[in-house]
Amino acid sequence: MIRYALVCEARHTFESWFASFDAYDKQARRGLVACPLCGSTKVEKAIMAPSLGRGDKPARPIGGSETTPATTESPVEPMGAKAPVAMLSRHEQELRAKLKELRNHLVKNADYVGAKFPEEARRMHYGEIEHRSIYGEASPDDAQSLHEEGIEFHPLPRLPDERN
Repeated sequence: MIRYALVCEARHTFESWFASFDAYDKQARRGLVACPLCGSTKVEKAIMAPSLGRGDKPARPIGGSETTPATTESPVEPMGAKAPVAMLSRHEQELRAKLKELRNHLVKNADYVGAKFPEEARRMHYGEIEHRSIYGEASPDDAQSLHEEGIEFHPLPRLPDERN
């Protein structure tokens, strides 16, 4: 993850996190990076001092800890104060809402079988038990095996926490 200081055409400054160096460029080209104050998608990277850790000093968690008390040098900002945000377009917000709705529907209307998912899916596929909607967990190897056997399944969409 990389954090960029950004500035819009109205000179509003804000910060946002991106998965990689290229992720910002791709999102900015598609108009997906927008100013949280005015909504402008004409956004550029601002000059930012790098945050480098020192090898001779352990990193101190934000807000301090039991072993390292918090100081006034790095106060934790109260809710409502400026904080880094990830901007989503309306289209992405609608897609996220639909994925959440789909996941909730599937979970509500299917049986949870946990780690027995590959076994149960095979038994249904081969007619050993009656077909029903199920969900559970499968390792990447189990998923590959199910796919190779021609057993149809789909991963449930996982969404970040609402406040993320």
